[in-house]
Amino acid sequence: MANDVGEIRRILNSFLLMIEQDDSNSVIVAATNHPDILDEALFRRFDDVVEYHVPSTAEVQALLRMRLAVYVKSKKDLAGLATEANGLSHAEIARAIDDALKEAVMHDQEIIPAEALRFLLQQRQACAAAPLAAKIKRVHLHGHREPTEAPASLST
Repeated sequence: MANDVGEIRRILNSFLLMIEQDDSNSVIVAATNHPDILDEALFRRFDDVVEYHVPSTAEVQALLRMRLAVYVKSKKDLAGLATEANGLSHAEIARAIDDALKEAVMHDQEIIPAEALRFLLQQRQACAAAPLAAKIKRVHLHGHREPTEAPASLST
């Protein structure tokens, strides 16, 4: 463990030195999902720090309306789905929507059942709550998740 900390410190120092010595006309952009474990010295090297938070329920409803207005008819269903997506990132919600749209196209459906999208959102909630080792185990080499029991509308 002590060796790992030393290695991390060396990487950080190398990166900070690289930033300080850069005299190009480049823009350096960095991103992390774990700002709490990064050294404050790294943040001081950037002029701006932009934080993105998980969307509010109203923002999720707007996203669902924008992407699914043609495919989900009930506003009540959209409100329920927004609640189901609570705590997920915009990207995770968009992936669930994309998966539901793909399933609808593959099964020649004009409407996406709310239950099908609810299942996909719940799947992402469970994955987000799972420890990292379990997440890695569930993702195959090509990015496909191991099958789990899905609602009938998602089954072939």
